[in-house]
Formats: sequence, C-alpha cells, structure tokens
Amino acid sequence: MPAMNTSSSTRLNGKEPRNEATPPSFINRAIGRSRYIVVVAVVAVLLVAATLFILGALQAVMAVFSAWSRALGGEFNTSDLTVEFLEIVSVMLKAVVFYIIGVGLYSLFIAPLNLTVALGVESLYDLESKIISVVIVILGITFLEHFIDWTEPLETLIFGAALSLVVVSLVLFQRYTHQAKEDQKMHNPDVQTRAQRELFQEDHEEATVKPDQEDGVR
Repeated sequence: MPAMNTSSSTRLNGKEPRNEATPPSFINRAIGRSRYIVVVAVVAVLLVAATLFILGALQAVMAVFSAWSRALGGEFNTSDLTVEFLEIVSVMLKAVVFYIIGVGLYSLFIAPLNLTVALGVESLYDLESKIISVVIVILGITFLEHFIDWTEPLETLIFGAALSLVVVSLVLFQRYTHQAKEDQKMHNPDVQTRAQRELFQEDHEEATVKPDQEDGVR
C-alpha cells in the first residue's frame, strides 16, 4: 500500500500545516498589547494640559482683577490689557494642543472614543491636522501681541516674515497629509475600519491580509 502524502494526512486529521514564516501567536499578542505603554504618554500629556488650563484660569482671574483695579483708579490702557488677555488665550490654546494630543493618542492606541470622533480625530493624519491648525492660531495670536505693542516696527516686520514662513510650511504639510489620507481612503477605504474593529472590539492583534488588500498593495 503506497505511503499517504504528508499534507493529505494532515488535512485528514483536521489540522492545517503550520506556516513556519508566521511568528508564534504569543509574540503577536505581546507586540499588540505593547500599545498600552502609550497610557504613560497620555497621562503625562493630560497632566500638562490640566496644569496649563488651571494656570491660564488663574492668570485670567488675576488679569481681570488687575484691570478693574486700574480702571477704578482712573488708569485706562486698552492696548496693554489686550496684550495681557491675548497671552491668556495663547496659554489656553497651548493647553488645548496637549489635550488633543492626549485624548487622540488614547483613542488611536487604547480604545476609540466618541469625543475624538466628534473632534474629527480618527487617524494619525487627523491628529496632526488638528495640532497644526491650533499651532497656526497660536502663531497668529503671538504676532498680534507684537503688532499691538508696536515698539519696534522693523523687528515686528521681521518677526512677522519669520512667522509667515513657518505658517506657510505648516499649511503645505497639512495639505500634503490631507491628500495622503484621501489617497488612502480611495485605494483601501475599509482597511483601517476593519483593523480597528478587530483590534478594539474582537481583541485580535494579528491582521489578516485579504485579496483586496494584496491587490491594493500591488
């Protein structure tokens, strides 16, 4: 009686041949669970955001109290008050940047949140775009502070030109990342959604390469 083929006998026993090129499942799980180390960064960034919010609120209370004290004393200087209040707005926006980074990293690596979806942060591209948008606003407020002060016109002009170069670079980078995101959606519209569902809802760290993904790679 001829010897039975090894692969055939394996299939008859109900076992699929193991692919030696595939890493052991415990390695896949360990690498997949390593994403929880991001919690350290999330906690640190949110602490920074909370600190900036509290300090900004205290600075706002002190600025309002000082403004009313000077106003009741007959001293009115709206330019100085405007600069002082703009500094408070700048501090709050910096806190917003750290807050968006914290909740964005948590939603991307740990568990998706409705908060980040409402903010429009559903991918790393979205997180970069939101941060750049707030940074551009902060740069604009910083220039406005110098413009209101207007003590050295030439220095203000040079400062504005430097900020313009930075803003243009950030806008171009933002446009590039937006185009890259749109290209990804066009070629593989469901890959990211399917991976998020398997990772966060079904607790699968190992992705399965499907024929449509292989065609997209080619």
